[in-house]
Amino acid sequence: MNVENEKWIAAIASADYVKNGMLVGLGSGSTAAFMIAELGKRVAGGLIMKGIPSSDATAKLAKQAGISLISLDDAGTMDINIDGADEFDPKFQLIKGGGGALLREKILAHNSRFNIIIADSGKKVDGLGKFKLPVETIPFATEIIISELHNMDLKPQLRMKNNEVYKTDENNCIIDVDIFKKDDLQELNNHLIQIPRCGGNRTFLNLYGYCFNGAREQGCYL
Repeated sequence: MNVENEKWIAAIASADYVKNGMLVGLGSGSTAAFMIAELGKRVAGGLIMKGIPSSDATAKLAKQAGISLISLDDAGTMDINIDGADEFDPKFQLIKGGGGALLREKILAHNSRFNIIIADSGKKVDGLGKFKLPVETIPFATEIIISELHNMDLKPQLRMKNNEVYKTDENNCIIDVDIFKKDDLQELNNHLIQIPRCGGNRTFLNLYGYCFNGAREQGCYL
């Protein structure tokens, strides 16, 4: 089975959880795009729902798919949030946020009653860290945070795009760090969260939900 088919299977399986009247957090990334397309088909077929997008790009896709959108302020607590992942390990720990929407994604996940993570089999790794961990920072604090991350031996790299500093939808910066040989990810996660204006990292260790790995559905604690 190719990756595109796996993404569609994951998208369809996650969309089955969306019922009439639900408020749905819409994640970002390539797999989430399949989910948005699937929900658009169901809305065209009569499904009544409203989406809360995690990025400007997601909002654009959702509008093109015919999904009605509302703000997080208007939604309050969402019924369900569906998002992708950059990596997941055998314990269903995740790295997310490679596309740059990590802070909004984390806020949606926190404000949802139930979270679903969808991923193709190529995202499965034996240990997290082959994909760099994104950390979102405000411009004011970015350079000092880079210094602190250097002291933690995380090999921080300020993300660039077209020879300019990459900016998120919130106009923040992203620092990509190397956690591949770090043993205690929970301790590292807690340390990163405690750094002022460095709370957007996406190790995503303690989220309850489901991971759809291709055709195989697995319930998991994340």
